[in-house]
Amino acid sequence: MIKGLVNRLSGKRVADRSPGVAASGHAQPPRHEPSHKPAAEHAAPAEKPRDDAQAPSPSEEKGSKRRRSRKRESTAAPWSLDEFKVAPKEGETRFHDLGLRDELMHGIADLGFHYCSPIQGAILPHTLQGHDAIGKAQTGTGKTAAFLITIFNDQLCNPPQGERFVGEPRALVIAPTRELVMQIAADAEQLAQHTGLQVATLIGGMDYQKQLNRLQSTVVDLVVATPGRLLDFMGRRDLFLDHVEILVLDEADRMLDMGFIPQVKRIVRETPPKENRQTLLFSATFTQDIINLSQQWTYQPITVDIEPASVATSSVDQKIYLVSEQRYKVLNNLLRSEGCSCVIVFANRRDQVRRLHERLRKSGVSAGILSGEIPQAKRTRTLEQFKLGEIKVLVATDVAGRGIHVDGVSHVVNYNLPEDPEDYVHRIGRTGRAGATGVSISFASEDDAFLLPDLEKLLGTKLECTHPPAELLL
Repeated sequence: MIKGLVNRLSGKRVADRSPGVAASGHAQPPRHEPSHKPAAEHAAPAEKPRDDAQAPSPSEEKGSKRRRSRKRESTAAPWSLDEFKVAPKEGETRFHDLGLRDELMHGIADLGFHYCSPIQGAILPHTLQGHDAIGKAQTGTGKTAAFLITIFNDQLCNPPQGERFVGEPRALVIAPTRELVMQIAADAEQLAQHTGLQVATLIGGMDYQKQLNRLQSTVVDLVVATPGRLLDFMGRRDLFLDHVEILVLDEADRMLDMGFIPQVKRIVRETPPKENRQTLLFSATFTQDIINLSQQWTYQPITVDIEPASVATSSVDQKIYLVSEQRYKVLNNLLRSEGCSCVIVFANRRDQVRRLHERLRKSGVSAGILSGEIPQAKRTRTLEQFKLGEIKVLVATDVAGRGIHVDGVSHVVNYNLPEDPEDYVHRIGRTGRAGATGVSISFASEDDAFLLPDLEKLLGTKLECTHPPAELLL
């Protein structure tokens, strides 16, 4: 620790930039780097060291952190963009058209992405030039890939000079739920697999020491975190945000609903000023509260509002069954019916989820449970078993279900109608993914049928309520 502090004070400092200057593009004209060139060709000249008489920056006080070299050995096999051919298509934006780095294009090719989704095509030309952005888009529209591509391309085109310290990420993504954070991190690992960039995940309910070991064993370029666990690391001075160049706030409306905004405000204050960082904010809705927050956190942003052709995907067959005491009987018979192979059942509260899970297990149904009261390690294992087909049914709350992205879900069942109509859209979006079709079945009774008008208003269509088929009542 003393040796590290002596080295820093003697002039051996981080050479990428001072804490007050971020490579966001705000303080300079938008970058127009030639694409598909080695990172060294894009390196910015080293900044002039500050006079030692100046007050030390926050990063200079972190003598307890070990220095790590930025040099990495590339083990990837030679790859050429010529191996990834995508024909131009009228009205579509190819990833080839964006001037992305070859290392990143290699990951995009491996994932089978050919053309940008609407939000990607609208937002990437701006964010790749360093502009702040506010995006309105529903889940499943490709916004995650949009901000990850922005982050990784910027980091590849603008590598830091010299050495950096551990615990100083260059980019930060904040999301409201653990499952969503894990999903974003998994997508990031896939996109960045040929870039050499490092990703770390910080979530509550998991071993703090293991996450700390990850941060201390390598120089991390991107951190994806929930607000609470991120504040834990900051409070213990294991993570510093003064070198964050790109900040992403995902599902800002959900963070507002869950009461995370005070925590997020504390986090944002620890990053460079908004003029010196690039900020991307995504939300499914633009309430006045979200607009006010975006004005606080972004600098001259562009706004992208992607309205889906239909709020609820056309690949999902939506059914509303009128039930009362037969609710569980209908569910149990449905789960045993032909074609019901992979099912997510949503309930509104933890206690409802817990009781329903117990009843299904006693009835011989292979079921797992996801809710906020379940330890994170068990939630992770349950979700993996569901993806592998080891369990047939997943019973979940909305909070736990936000980050579930599993192909092949045949049915979504709303055991209770959600109180927030937006949650209905998120729920049924778990099926009918990746070009497949799916079925959503919602149970309604005299206790919650009053929620239907608001739901129909959001969907812009009438929902026909019917009695369950006779075979589900036996």
